[in-house]
Amino acid sequence: MSRACPHCDADLADDARFCAQCGQSVVPVCPTCGAEVAADARFCSSCGTALEAKAPSVSQEARKIVSVLFADLAGFTAHTERSDPEDVRARLTVFHRQMREDVERHGGRIEKLIGDGVFAVFGAPVAHEDDPERAVRSALRAQESIALLNADDPGLGLRVRMAVTTGEAIVQLDTSNPDREGVIGDVVNTASRLEAIAEPGTIVVDNRTHAASNSAIEYAALAPVSLKGKLEPVQIWRAVSARSRFGVAVGETEPTVFIGRERELGLLVDALDRTIERSASQIVTLTGEPGVGKSRMLRELLAAVDERPDLLWWRQGRCLPYGDQTTFSALGELVKAQAGILESEPVADAVEKLRIAVEALIPAEADRLWVASTLEPLIGTGDGASGGSEELLPGWRRFFGAMAQQRPLVIVIEDLHWAEEAMLEFLDELVGWAFDLPILLVCTARPELYVERPDWGGGHRNGITIGLSPLADADVAELLTGLLPRRLVDADLQRTLLERCGGNPLYAIEYARLVGEGGDLTPPDSVQALIASRLDLLPEDARAIVQAASVVGRVFWSKAVAFALSIPVSAVAAGIRELTDRDLVWPVRSPSMTGQDEFSFRHILMRDVAYGQIPRAERAALHEEIARWIEAVAADNEDVVGILAHHYDSALELRTSLGEHNQDLQDQALRFTLRRQSGPPVSTCAVRWSSIPEPVS
Repeated sequence: MSRACPHCDADLADDARFCAQCGQSVVPVCPTCGAEVAADARFCSSCGTALEAKAPSVSQEARKIVSVLFADLAGFTAHTERSDPEDVRARLTVFHRQMREDVERHGGRIEKLIGDGVFAVFGAPVAHEDDPERAVRSALRAQESIALLNADDPGLGLRVRMAVTTGEAIVQLDTSNPDREGVIGDVVNTASRLEAIAEPGTIVVDNRTHAASNSAIEYAALAPVSLKGKLEPVQIWRAVSARSRFGVAVGETEPTVFIGRERELGLLVDALDRTIERSASQIVTLTGEPGVGKSRMLRELLAAVDERPDLLWWRQGRCLPYGDQTTFSALGELVKAQAGILESEPVADAVEKLRIAVEALIPAEADRLWVASTLEPLIGTGDGASGGSEELLPGWRRFFGAMAQQRPLVIVIEDLHWAEEAMLEFLDELVGWAFDLPILLVCTARPELYVERPDWGGGHRNGITIGLSPLADADVAELLTGLLPRRLVDADLQRTLLERCGGNPLYAIEYARLVGEGGDLTPPDSVQALIASRLDLLPEDARAIVQAASVVGRVFWSKAVAFALSIPVSAVAAGIRELTDRDLVWPVRSPSMTGQDEFSFRHILMRDVAYGQIPRAERAALHEEIARWIEAVAADNEDVVGILAHHYDSALELRTSLGEHNQDLQDQALRFTLRRQSGPPVSTCAVRWSSIPEPVS
């Protein structure tokens, strides 16, 4: 069969490389480097560019740490036997509706409604750093809601028992397929069994949930229980209530040495001095990844405020990604703190406290009434509790301005990256409106804030941003020394801990706790949750890229990722820009492979968590693809032999664990393993390339 020119349709000779009629090349070439490629090639053998163009796809299932909530109506079966079916349906409808509302308010998802039972999950499809706390708070809220329903209709008589557990599960991200279980794992079975033994009207949690949420929830210890399928008794706890507070205070944590942030603290204290001395508003934004020390900086600033002879107001709020009144919830915390209003305050008492607080600040009675009425929605006692009305904003400005007229005011807003646009606009306008008042607005935020709002704080003469970089290894080592007895830390363990912490003080504290308790170095739940929540907020294409990159290793190449996903290098480059903007990866200035764009995960734990979320079958396939790419572009380099052995071995082990036999894969793994054993020592370059030891599947 004759060939036709793809450009002009002229007939071509069998061995033609150029068209005799139009003169154009008829041999496929790489769009990146121009090298000839085979017609069925998936990548360029010269530069490694992927030749098949398609969008990166995210797996429809993932391994995740989730919190599971089970609830059911106590004694409902007996009630059903003696009730009319329509009455039964009405009662179930009320129960299911209320449970759905309270679960979804806290960011959870109803997985199944099973008769009088409810199965909900927190952390899927999107993880949050506080999923265990959210699950327990939603359960507590549901118990309160059920009590109110019973009070309104004594005939209902609803009594609910609940259980919350936390653990790893396989999660289906595609919820459109009704034939597949959405969440599978022992965590689900344990929650179901704990719920069955819970007393009516109570909430029982497992030890893992308790450990992750006891700073925010008050618990009472219960006797350990034996559960089917468990070799040892399970420690359980009863959730009593959410801990009361007014406003939001700087959290008290275990004492650690303040180290490595003296310059940044100096900038923060200097901003406070200028605000007071010049009676001028200022805005300071502390940015950095979770755990890098933003809250600790606030504690040090508060200590500096306490040492001053003059009196200042310090009012603090936090932006929330869930719950009621989220738009202006942080402002509500400021007002509650000023008025001394507790979260559980009766409405009449809260209104009275607000009136007294406003009266102490604003002399004119007419102004007092107006300002108080605009503030009531912020404390949840007025109409339009979520705020946002233009009529309310002037009253809020007047309130904070009156505070600053009495004494300098420090407003602290934590987690500004969760703030909605209306909140950001109000804070921005407040600083401009109060230009001649001593108001220091200090905000903490993750790098994601500037992805969504790159101009934040940039329009103010007195606006500064303080970026908190990772601590130096020497600082982290000193921090660990203060947290751990010397007898527990040898040189090898210290090196491992320094690598695992990556300059993050929170990670150091959590790992020190693990070591002190005799645990292994599997990332603590709290650390995994922080990282997973950031990864889950990525766009789908960036999330697919970060997962493929995690299979390459701590250090990876964009063309390797492109080949593994069968997408253009340009698409990978766009995804990596998203990752660098969010401070998840960074470029390597001196690539270890000539002609390759090389990147590194910001933390080794970023790589661990991303890798751990990939199901085994897809993980194996990615290891195979990465091995093929490395073999194609650097097979003659003896430095990569160990890397190839690692990827083929990993793929083989994963396939075997799935019950699959692949002779070709086994041969490849054996071939490169023998070459590694008989070859020269692995160079420093190859060590950089290598994937770190894989997390336990």
